[in-house]
Amino acid sequence: MFEFAALFVAFYVYHMLGITVGYHRLLAHRSFDCPKWVEYFFVMGGYLGFQSSPIWWATIHRGHHRFVDTPQDPHSPRYGMWNSFIGWAFKDSYTETLNPDRQSKDLTRDKLYMFLEQGGDWRRMHLLNSFIGFSSRLILLGLFGWQVALASVAAGLAAQQMPFLLNFICHLPFLGYRNFKDDDDSVNVPWVAFLTTGEGWHNNHHHAPGSAKSGLKWWEIDPAWMTIKTMSMFGLVSRMNVHKDTTVSARAKKAAAVTPRTSPVQIQVSTVAKRKLEAQPIAVVEAALNEKQLVIAK
Repeated sequence: MFEFAALFVAFYVYHMLGITVGYHRLLAHRSFDCPKWVEYFFVMGGYLGFQSSPIWWATIHRGHHRFVDTPQDPHSPRYGMWNSFIGWAFKDSYTETLNPDRQSKDLTRDKLYMFLEQGGDWRRMHLLNSFIGFSSRLILLGLFGWQVALASVAAGLAAQQMPFLLNFICHLPFLGYRNFKDDDDSVNVPWVAFLTTGEGWHNNHHHAPGSAKSGLKWWEIDPAWMTIKTMSMFGLVSRMNVHKDTTVSARAKKAAAVTPRTSPVQIQVSTVAKRKLEAQPIAVVEAALNEKQLVIAK
């Protein structure tokens, strides 16, 4: 029993870091640079955690930040609890303003990701993910026995639920706290952060989405950031975007309570003509945001 539990935890951490480091902070936000093999190592962890197409995932997530908690947000709890939790993943979420050609051209150049995208058909991409995800566990079964295979598939399915949970829980203001009073419903939820290797510091993340670091206070433990930082110490990360505010001072919190801060996305909207902004992929928008919100760590 102990051996199975240890295997489950090991696989779960790998899949969650695959989602958090690979899919989210690397592909969706380009918060750091790394060699391609490192990218594929983490993305594979997310894919075997049943996250489906990396292009689809990043496109939907970039759209979430661009249209956060508005009717165009793919999964805001304001517009339906079921849709926010899981319903959004089982319908055609691509629209004229939310699609890979608009949001994720940087990813469509990758042939592997384009194969996993399956032409943008969510049914085919999910089916392919299920086939690869479960058949890979059959290989583990043949090589290492049922205990390893079962721990792997159970951990993958458990990790699969975490982004669904986070999208729902971390946009319900009464369930968490806020370091930044931006114009969205995002909150920090410690127990979600524990389960998601740091993703639960969601209000911090929405304040500066391009940052590789989400935990800002000393007790906001962020294993995903620790992983990225450790890789940089071994020369596996060449660039990291890091939020300017490493701490949230009482003075800053008091000022935010009096004068709510405009969200980073709204700052960009107010300074760029709407027509120009609509014509740009989200990666370009985030690059401009990063200049305001982030510093580059070598």
